[in-house]
Amino acid sequence: MYEFTRTLKDQAHELGFVMSGVTVAAEPGRLERFHRWLDAGYAGRMHYLEARRQAYDHPHHVLDGCKTILMLAVPYASTHSDLDDQPSVGRVARYAQSWVDYHDVIHARLKSLKRWVLEHHANALVRGVIDTAPLLERELAEAAGLGWVGKNTLLLNRKWGSYFFLAAMLTDLELVADEPHDQSFCGTCTACLQACPTQAFPEPYVLDASRCISYLTIELRDMVPGQWRDQLDGWAFGCDVCQEVCPWNRWDHAVDPELEPRHGGLDLIELLNMTDESFRARFRRTAMWRSRRVGLLRNAILLAGTQRQESAIDPLKRLLLDPEPVLRASAAWALARLAPTDWREQLEHVRVHETDPQLRRALQELLDMSTADRPS
Repeated sequence: MYEFTRTLKDQAHELGFVMSGVTVAAEPGRLERFHRWLDAGYAGRMHYLEARRQAYDHPHHVLDGCKTILMLAVPYASTHSDLDDQPSVGRVARYAQSWVDYHDVIHARLKSLKRWVLEHHANALVRGVIDTAPLLERELAEAAGLGWVGKNTLLLNRKWGSYFFLAAMLTDLELVADEPHDQSFCGTCTACLQACPTQAFPEPYVLDASRCISYLTIELRDMVPGQWRDQLDGWAFGCDVCQEVCPWNRWDHAVDPELEPRHGGLDLIELLNMTDESFRARFRRTAMWRSRRVGLLRNAILLAGTQRQESAIDPLKRLLLDPEPVLRASAAWALARLAPTDWREQLEHVRVHETDPQLRRALQELLDMSTADRPS
């Protein structure tokens, strides 16, 4: 299978996968560390990880009969956008700065690669996945020789840094495995650990996701906990800080043509005025759809309040009456931060008519605070 494996990698490269490597289907490295991570509560409210805990133990839970896995990588934008530094603009993680969803792009390529395999081995079992199946992708990619897991828990490669997506093609074919990447090039560097705005790394190689800005702005569906509401560091969707400071990302690299960045950030006031219909029209085919309108508007509200953007006052008042409790609660918090002359009157009116008991109590707490002692 040596010649077939080599030709398969060539075919993957033609489809836009800039890195490829094969590993055998086996219990992934650091599996016990993954279980300890879940037990420590570091997954926050990503309960789907716990629900599928045992499925991560072996790739055959993703493809029964799997013998080898071709790990693949697609690069995304590595350059810094000037828009990121404008206070009225919410920053967006580089991987989501395209107006297409990377899942759609990469899934299409995986399907093409699968068709190619089946043309040569009609009876083969083949399945392509990208970041939705229960696989420890970084550990498998390390085992396939694509790079090493850094102190910020991301896969690092000396040429591509960490700005790339990982995908996997599982098969019952016995492809020729590559040598695992068994050397770390992080050295004594701790830049990523020190730069994290919320100090989400309790120790090297361990991420407390419940404190991570990417988790808070994307995965968390509820109100952002009080201690983190003004710690989002300008991020409206995701966070790149631990990547931005990594020495292995100091070089720009080519971006996949289909994933060219189209923006560096999002206008906060425009977001605050978005309806369900306008949000769907703008974001349905992008990676930012994952947070839905509730998540993205919640983030915009918190940033507007933190940055004291007075132009946000009118849309925030409207959001006090939004059907979503999370948006009502966030808008109340932000108005209390901005403190327009009628903010108490507005919040008292909303509190009287609020049907959610928990939110009604939160509104009362805001009202109990003096104007000089605004909520933090």
